[in-house]
Amino acid sequence: MQPEKTIDYIVNWLKEYAVKAKMEGFVVGISGGIDSAVTSSLCAKTGLRTLCVEMPIHQHASQVTRAQEHIDQLKKRFANVTDTRVDLTPVFESFKTTLPTTPQSETLFLTLANARARLRMTTLYYFAGLHRYLVAGTGNKVEDFGVGFYTKYGDGGVDLSPIADLMKSEVYTIGKALDVPQSILNAAPTDGLWGDSRTDEDQIGASYDELEWAMHMKDNGKTATDFEGRQRQVFEIFTRFNTANQHKMLPIPVCEIPQELRMRV
Repeated sequence: MQPEKTIDYIVNWLKEYAVKAKMEGFVVGISGGIDSAVTSSLCAKTGLRTLCVEMPIHQHASQVTRAQEHIDQLKKRFANVTDTRVDLTPVFESFKTTLPTTPQSETLFLTLANARARLRMTTLYYFAGLHRYLVAGTGNKVEDFGVGFYTKYGDGGVDLSPIADLMKSEVYTIGKALDVPQSILNAAPTDGLWGDSRTDEDQIGASYDELEWAMHMKDNGKTATDFEGRQRQVFEIFTRFNTANQHKMLPIPVCEIPQELRMRV
């Protein structure tokens, strides 16, 4: 890819969309990961107001450190960038106490992880409504349209998605061109929803490079029987996630009432 031209293209797209929508700027949730770093940098380059929001919930210290490093660097480079920090840990803990007691299980832990993402989405839209900002999504193509690795109405609840047509490897290429801190470029990708150091690869069972390969193979009409060994395993992992998460990628189903059931006036 041509990183500089791609950056200019996305920045112009963001600015044109905001101007046409008569909005004042962007709000971005900063996690300490590459996707939010690239997204916030692209928003900053529009010259429009860009609010970076940290929203820790029992966050691992390394994620907090990387997020703060990125925000500090971005504020030094762009006068239109501001930041705020909203500690959602007490909100999350209070939310849990209002719910019925449920036996501990992986299902419970996953549900609570998704609840974290939805609390963050609500927080971003608070600031968006307050300042007439657009919520900029941070999902890349592999996450959003490959394995559906995001929370429905959580980090998937956004106004526009500037990097959703970029593969993860392309996001890294863009990140280097945008001078994203090396600590973020080197960090293993993680959704930061578990309060520990588990990575995306730990959860999915395959790296983003492997998932990109599988996505390309699926687009080329390949099936699991075309591969063996690790390649077959990765392809099956990709296919399983892609199939299970179609409900995130497709429009919300609408029950369309047949015309013959409608009352004639």
